[in-house]
Amino acid sequence: MTTHLATRDRAASVDLALVAALAALIAVCSILPAINVSAFAPITLQTFGVLLAGAVLGARRGAMAVVLWIGVGVAGLPVFANGKAGLAVISGPTGGYIIGMVVGAAVIGTVATALARRSGTPGAAALFAGGLLAVALIHGAGIVGLHLRADLDWTAAATVDAAFWIGDLIKLAATAAVAAAVHRAFPWLLRRGS
Repeated sequence: MTTHLATRDRAASVDLALVAALAALIAVCSILPAINVSAFAPITLQTFGVLLAGAVLGARRGAMAVVLWIGVGVAGLPVFANGKAGLAVISGPTGGYIIGMVVGAAVIGTVATALARRSGTPGAAALFAGGLLAVALIHGAGIVGLHLRADLDWTAAATVDAAFWIGDLIKLAATAAVAAAVHRAFPWLLRRGS
């Protein structure tokens, strides 16, 4: 019994460390120098960090990493794009993207876990294909946020959003390649706690 509890405690500690590490990666990807393409949001690497969290850790732990990143930002640490922080970022025009990232990480994590169960190690092409739904959901939530919080009609919100698609598809391709390499090196990663 004691050995079982010690093993479970160790596993929980590893899961916590993985979630915290990926939340930190998302934060770093968010605050790296950004390319401003619209008045609402810059192009950053945060989508890469979010998708990687889900693809590497699975749905539950990947979403938890995104929620941790959001919580740290809402608490006041400058971990959002352009070094912003606070609840105003979530309730602002780009808040839809941030909320959508929780769902996006869970979706690509679900795909990665299903692929790992089916074939042992998810390949980059399959992760990319499965990640397309995650990216579409993030963008869909972003369009809703722009419509509601920036007073844009649906067409204008979709037009603003269109500027981010090419970059996010490139980030998805990078995510798929990195996640596939991680799972080749650590095939057990998705089998624990996802």
